[in-house]
Amino acid sequence: MMAGHGGDLPAVGGPARHVPVLLAEVLAALTPAPGETIVDGTFGAGGYTRAILSKGAAHVFAFDRDPEAIQYGETLAASSGGRLTLVPERFSRMRQALAEHGVAEVDGVTLDIGVSSMQLDQAERGFSFQKDGPLDMRMSQSGESAADFLNHADEGDIARVLKEYGEEPRARAVARAIVAARPLTRTAELAAVARKALGFRQGQKSDPATRTFQAIRIHLNAELDELEQGLRAAERSLRPGGRLAVVTFHSLEDRIVKRFLKIRSGDVPSGSRHRPMVAKGPTPTFEQVAKPVSPSEAELARNPRARSARLRTAIRTDAPAWDQEKAA
Repeated sequence: MMAGHGGDLPAVGGPARHVPVLLAEVLAALTPAPGETIVDGTFGAGGYTRAILSKGAAHVFAFDRDPEAIQYGETLAASSGGRLTLVPERFSRMRQALAEHGVAEVDGVTLDIGVSSMQLDQAERGFSFQKDGPLDMRMSQSGESAADFLNHADEGDIARVLKEYGEEPRARAVARAIVAARPLTRTAELAAVARKALGFRQGQKSDPATRTFQAIRIHLNAELDELEQGLRAAERSLRPGGRLAVVTFHSLEDRIVKRFLKIRSGDVPSGSRHRPMVAKGPTPTFEQVAKPVSPSEAELARNPRARSARLRTAIRTDAPAWDQEKAA
C-alpha cells in the first residue's frame, strides 16, 4: 500500500505527501460509475478511495489492517454521505467482511501492495532507515516486532528471510552480523550492521540495507501470503465484468500477480511434439489481462517513490471462482 501511491487530484495529507501512484491509470482500469460498489483493499491515506468516490461510485469499502489508517479515514468517511465504509481488516478477508455488510458481489477491486508513505514517514513505526526509530515494522501494530524477530530467531532463519524476501545475495553474511550485534532495538543500528556486512561505501547508487528492511517487513506482515489470498478473495468477490487493478512495488509481488492472472486467464502452454500437453485448469475467471503499466516520466518527477510501481489489470468472467486446491 505504497501511498506514495499519482494523478491530478491533490495529494492526500498535504502537498507532496501521500500521492497515489498510477492513480489515473487505476481509475481508467476500474472505471467507477454511479451505482457501483468498489473495494479499495489498501486504504492507506485514502488517495484511491477519495478519487473513486469523486467519480460517483455509490459505495467504497476501504480495507486496512493498520488502525492508524482507519482512524485517519474517519473524517473522509464522515463527509462521504454514507458512501464510504472503513473496514479494519486484511484485504484477504474481503469476501467475509463484505458478506457481513450484506454485499455478495462488487464491481471493482483495487490493491496497492506494500508499505504506505504514512508508515514510511513515521520514524516510530520502524519501517525505514531514513530516520532512526524503534525496530517495529508491524502494519497491524500487533504481534511480533522486527526487534523480537531479529533478537531471538536463529541465524539460519534470519538468512532464509533475507534471501527469500529481500533477494539478498549475501544473506548468510548479513544474518551472521545481525546475530553478532544483538540486541538490536533501532532502525539505525540494523542499517549500520547490514551496510558493514555488505561493504557499503558512501556514494553508492543504492543502499544495500534496503533489501534487509524489505525482507524483514515482508516476513513480519506475511505480505506475500496475504497478496495470494487477497487475489483469490477478489476473484470470489467480483461480479462478472468486474474490474481488478493491482499495483505492486517489487518483483516478488509482481511475479505473484502476473502468475495468478496468467493461470486464471487460461494462458497455459499448449504443448508440442517435444513436450507433453499441460492439462488446462477450470474455466478462466479473468480475461482482457492488460500488459503491465509503469509510471510516466512526469509522474516519476512528481513522486520518485513511484519508480518501481507496476499496474496489472483484468476483467472478471462469469466463470465460477476456482477451488483453492485447484488454484496451483
